[in-house]
Amino acid sequence: MKLAGFDIYRCTLPFTEPVTLKGAQLHFREGILIELTDENGVSGLGETSPLPGFSRESLEDAEHQLRELASSLVGSSLYGDSPISECPLTRELDERELAPSVRFGFELSVYNIYAASQGKVLPEVLSDGAGESVALNGLLIGSGVRVLDEARRMREVGYEAVKLKVGAREVREDADLVGAVADVIGDAVALRLDANRAWSFEEAVDFLRDTSDLRYEYIEEPLAEPAGLSRLAGEYGARVALDESLVGMKPEDLLEHRYARAVVLKPTLLGGISRTLRLASVAERIGAAPMISSAYETGVGISALISLAAIVGGGRTPAGLDTYRRLAADVYEPALDLSAPSVSVKQISGSRGLDRSRLECIYSSEA
Repeated sequence: MKLAGFDIYRCTLPFTEPVTLKGAQLHFREGILIELTDENGVSGLGETSPLPGFSRESLEDAEHQLRELASSLVGSSLYGDSPISECPLTRELDERELAPSVRFGFELSVYNIYAASQGKVLPEVLSDGAGESVALNGLLIGSGVRVLDEARRMREVGYEAVKLKVGAREVREDADLVGAVADVIGDAVALRLDANRAWSFEEAVDFLRDTSDLRYEYIEEPLAEPAGLSRLAGEYGARVALDESLVGMKPEDLLEHRYARAVVLKPTLLGGISRTLRLASVAERIGAAPMISSAYETGVGISALISLAAIVGGGRTPAGLDTYRRLAADVYEPALDLSAPSVSVKQISGSRGLDRSRLECIYSSEA
């Protein structure tokens, strides 16, 4: 099926409260949506939203690259029998030096066209074994009082896992908070930690010692200098998860990180759906649990992540999509309901109205 045309939109969505990323305070989430249209008039949405402080590409860089990519492929075949795996489009995108968020948005749009043309929803075309529901991981961030209140609420409503952000306090204070959260949620809820590369090696060792008698599943990216992760795991028994370290990594390079207990997969930062699925496959080979996570995407991107989470782990591994609740508005109307500890894949993947009043068309080709 050939690409006939495309439209590119910008959106600016308010947060429910300011979000601090890498020391910068954000009041809005800015992003780009691309809508590809094939020769039969079938269209599909994708999202390209670089994350400030984490993505190497700026929003302007991503918009320019997305426009150039789509323009170069007008009149070209988007897919044959399937857009998945080793199809010509996937190989062509592999050969281009695309920003990760650009590839994610473009691939997602193509996959959504293919699904619509087949009368299916996205998870059905990505895999034959997708789960019917996806468990969600609750995010704990903020003051100690707020964290404990949220942890208590999440336990009561049935969350299977929660993630606590650490690294913004003194090491001893973080250790004390981890202990308090563990007491609140009990043994039935998995506790995950995320330091976002906040600590020196010595600080990380201090944290491990201070929490040696506490129960938690893993600690994500504890070191400012990630070259020390293998040593931290080998000599000090750290249960390490990779996140930022995966950015720019080829799937096969993950074989060199067998110390990892888990890999946190964010397609916006990793470069698309096909690459994320390949990383998940390698992670399983080395015994690391792959889990899908978000980067403050809109409902367009989050819907795709739910589809991926239904495939990676069959929906049983709680996915880190709680950033979505920090958006005060969405481009979808109604917005997705991610308030419960799990979501129905079919319900999220079904057709949903797009609130075009929240979109600014910045480029339109002739479809």
